[in-house]
Amino acid sequence: MKEIRKVLIANRGEIACRIMRTLDRLGIPSVLICHPCEIQGPAARLAPEVVEIDGDPPVSAYLDVEEIIKACKTTGADAVHPGFGFLAENSSFAERLKSDGISFIGPKPESIELMGNKLKAREFCISLGIPVVPAEQEGRGFISRLKALGFPILLKAAAGGGGKAMHEVMEEARLKETIKLAKEEALRYFGEGSVYGEKLLRDPRHVEVQILADRYGSVVHLGERDCSIQRRFQKIIEESPAPGLEPELRQELLSSAVKIAKEAGYESAGTVEFLLDGQGRFYFLEMNTRIQVEHPVTEMVTGLDLVEQQIKIAAGEPLFFTQKDIIIKGHAVEARLYAEDPESDFQPSTGRILILRLPEGSGIRVDHALEKGMNVTHAFDPMLAKIIAHGQDRQTALDLLGSALGKTVILGVTTNREFLERIVGHPTMRAGDIHTGFIASNNLKAPQLEDHQREMLLAAAALVSRQFTDQEFAVSEPYAAIGDWIN
Repeated sequence: MKEIRKVLIANRGEIACRIMRTLDRLGIPSVLICHPCEIQGPAARLAPEVVEIDGDPPVSAYLDVEEIIKACKTTGADAVHPGFGFLAENSSFAERLKSDGISFIGPKPESIELMGNKLKAREFCISLGIPVVPAEQEGRGFISRLKALGFPILLKAAAGGGGKAMHEVMEEARLKETIKLAKEEALRYFGEGSVYGEKLLRDPRHVEVQILADRYGSVVHLGERDCSIQRRFQKIIEESPAPGLEPELRQELLSSAVKIAKEAGYESAGTVEFLLDGQGRFYFLEMNTRIQVEHPVTEMVTGLDLVEQQIKIAAGEPLFFTQKDIIIKGHAVEARLYAEDPESDFQPSTGRILILRLPEGSGIRVDHALEKGMNVTHAFDPMLAKIIAHGQDRQTALDLLGSALGKTVILGVTTNREFLERIVGHPTMRAGDIHTGFIASNNLKAPQLEDHQREMLLAAAALVSRQFTDQEFAVSEPYAAIGDWIN
């Protein structure tokens, strides 16, 4: 075993704060890399030590391998936690750290190369007899092979995930330009521009299995999560367990995920993702060789700290539990709070946070890096926070989450908070009838106000504005100068 003495966090925002808290609890010092535009932010202030890395655009700072390794050597960090996104699934980065004697808190470079690359992972799963969605990869005749696959087609980055660089192509006329766009985005987000095209399934369910594996061959699953509520191929609601799964299908998914991890010689936390069609069939989608955005729902139902498990596995410790020790307790649901406008096709929004109130209480967890006065810009992903609720059953968890969203106040930047409330309270959602086309299939638009309702709201807003009341109700001169004098 190799003791980990200091960890550099190669990420930002809420996941950086979340990793720091676990490291602090374990008594392991941490250091955070940070772009200058975030040096006064909550994550940088929480960090015991900060190293600035500049870059234009700011996102490039978190992809700068040379500067990150330099920061490790300067600060004495002997391990790196990549979080999610950025370099988390970059096998070259993991290999470079290894060659410099720095531990990568994640899987081995060869595992990332095999399973983090979506094309290689597909071929590997085919060899194991696990069904996959029909697809074509770049190379000679790529466009003609995509045409033969049949529209609609989903273009995806070979070396990334999280809904980035994913584009639906409905017709041949837009194929070439969309390939170009997807490649540019893949290079920007993941440092590697390869893409592939996959036959687009109509309204499947998206179910994933969380696994943990140590270097001694032990692999366990921590149950499944349903991530079907999505917009623009990005998840916005996740829950565990997945509602309404037949026991036989659930067991097939769990067993397949463990088999994939074992055969790949996988180590660390990972997520095996599947699509489920309406006929009870499942297809391997991809494996995310990192911690997931939605990992808190699994932590809530298992009581395990997944970041702690990643750190211990990276240090060479064996798993201290077996599959029979894993007990799923209750139900957890997570909502991702984004700076975006659902009424304008989910376009990202910017602004300065003027008022901030986040929910708290029994069964509620909020992962964030927000504070009053901070500016929300287009420099990074628009996710602001994750609000998670845990209850004894699904309906209780949904009730708690709905209440928590109702108590959440963020003024100064448009968010999807009310949109999330409408999803959580929707009868179809409550019935568990969910799939990736849920948002398009249901009326989730904001209710329209009557003219008199709008006028009343504007009047109420004006009356609580000091700027308005000072101007409208101020005493004019010369009477203001007289003061309280009465003749």
